[in-house]
Amino acid sequence: MAGSRVPATLLEALGLGDDDDHFYEKVRAQSGREVVSVAAALMRTPVELMRDLQPFVEHGIVQVRDDRVFVDSPTEAVVRVLTETAATAARAHARLSDLAAAVPLLAGRGARPLPGDVDVRPLDGEVTSGGRPVELLRGLVERGRGEIRWLRPDPFRGPEEDAMVEVIAKAVAQGRRSRAIYPVRSLTDSRESLARRVRIGEEVRVLPQLPTRMLIVGSTHAVVPEPLGSADEPRSLVRERGLVQAMTLWFEAMWDRALPVPELEHGDARPDLRRFLIQQLAEGAQDEQIARRLGVSLRTVRRRVADLLTELGADTRFQAGAEAVRRGWL
Repeated sequence: MAGSRVPATLLEALGLGDDDDHFYEKVRAQSGREVVSVAAALMRTPVELMRDLQPFVEHGIVQVRDDRVFVDSPTEAVVRVLTETAATAARAHARLSDLAAAVPLLAGRGARPLPGDVDVRPLDGEVTSGGRPVELLRGLVERGRGEIRWLRPDPFRGPEEDAMVEVIAKAVAQGRRSRAIYPVRSLTDSRESLARRVRIGEEVRVLPQLPTRMLIVGSTHAVVPEPLGSADEPRSLVRERGLVQAMTLWFEAMWDRALPVPELEHGDARPDLRRFLIQQLAEGAQDEQIARRLGVSLRTVRRRVADLLTELGADTRFQAGAEAVRRGWL
């Protein structure tokens, strides 16, 4: 491209600084040796060596396995980058193809079948506003049958919670199953409320985040905000069987990923954040993002990350992720 600078070194072409070339050659000469030996040869402590190697590790040029340093040759580094770029391009192409296929659907909201082409009937459900949302949900649960499934990004509070606990307790006493997924921050923000739910027989699991509120009653009713989120109204009350089944499958997929909190049964809802931290670190989340998602302080996240690195015997987050995978934690 006009005006762009041609990289002066191989490492610069691979995304590293042009002043890293000399260090790379020194480390490559030590490839295969133990970290301690490489550090001594380069007149560094092991901690300093791992710090200086971090940019190369992040670019995949250097790997640390079994306390030994392995360095790609220039040819291996270029081949790896080309392979990864090709894979990224293939994924981008597939994504663009999917989006291109979706373009005709943009007009779907205004599209209508031509008269006589198909038999048309309205969907079974409605979008409503106003009224008393909690009373609506209570009535659906009391009059419905079958299992009750909840997504609760923001737990009920005060009299509303009392009303819902009463109706859930009654349903569970009648032999119905109630399952609810909450964000992990609820374990600190609404600990007693969740513990109370567990005591009346509701099954509770947690995820880092939830996309929306949702209630599914048996196989016949579902209620979600319109659009999805945490608003009370407007709301869609859906009775169309296929849509209720689709929402149920979505709930079950999230339930399988969510974590149980057996400590709630003993009145202690302090979460073990280890698995959540590993998941977030593996996704490349920053400490500030993790703190917001888990509802804890930035200081707590940083302390937990440091403890996790120590537990895994890792000096970097990259090493921690690799070790967590090796141990089967992810």
